[in-house]
Amino acid sequence: MSGPGNDLADDQAGERGSVTVEAAVAIGAIVVALWLGLAGVMAAADHVRCLDAAREAARLAARGEVDRAQVVAAGIAPRGAAITVHTEGDTVFVSVHSANAVLPITVHGDAYAVVEP
Repeated sequence: MSGPGNDLADDQAGERGSVTVEAAVAIGAIVVALWLGLAGVMAAADHVRCLDAAREAARLAARGEVDRAQVVAAGIAPRGAAITVHTEGDTVFVSVHSANAVLPITVHGDAYAVVEP
């Protein structure tokens, strides 16, 4: 028996579950977008910490406190960062590199200073 009511029921039966799939895709996209946003903020924060650590280490190394510069930079930099202090002539160069924990990128900060007399 085919009537106007039965056609509507047949149309709805064919689309059963489509709202669930659409919601799952939308939630997945939202989760990925939030994860990327959080990873970007974390990478930016690590970059600033690397810059701050390099700046402090360069300042201390320029004053002749190279050992203290390493310790202070390690305290400021993100965990596991590689800190390099290089003195050439009257210039101190400090580089701080850190791998991001969430994204496969490396952030770094560099600083230069002139050795104080």
